[in-house]
Amino acid sequence: MPSTTPLTSQALWHVQLSRALAVGSLIGLIVLSLAWELWLAPLRPGGSWLAIKALPLCIPLAGLLKNRMYTYRWVSLVVWLYFAEGVIRLQGDAWPSNGFAGVEIFLCLMLFTASALHVRWRLRDAALAEQQPLETMLKAAEPQAVYGFTPLSPAGQHIVTPDMVRALRDEQGE
Repeated sequence: MPSTTPLTSQALWHVQLSRALAVGSLIGLIVLSLAWELWLAPLRPGGSWLAIKALPLCIPLAGLLKNRMYTYRWVSLVVWLYFAEGVIRLQGDAWPSNGFAGVEIFLCLMLFTASALHVRWRLRDAALAEQQPLETMLKAAEPQAVYGFTPLSPAGQHIVTPDMVRALRDEQGE
């Protein structure tokens, strides 16, 4: 049963955590792919053309950094190609390459889990946000944490500006 508590910046910590884990694991996969095939354990001495496998991983990085829901959805599907490569090389390669394959498998599982949870939590939070009026959410939120400033009325109450309403509606419309 969904919670009826207002969505505040503290209540959305899980979305930020899943985003950080997804971005971190994707960057880790990019760095690992390049280092593995160029310096650490290349297939051929001096580096291997297999390093270009890192290029497709660079495409979703911009979408994850911009917090685009569509990118989280499709990266959770693409990551299984890298997982399969890790499993194959874990069983077929010698040390140290199979150790890097184990790290690749771990990073792929972390990326998939973080992306799937991010999508799930954002959809759940969007459904909760539709259940409560927008102005109630903005008043319950801490504008300083969300927008970087705290507009206050002379009575000391938070002022909900049209820009704040538009920003929140744009964020929910993703």
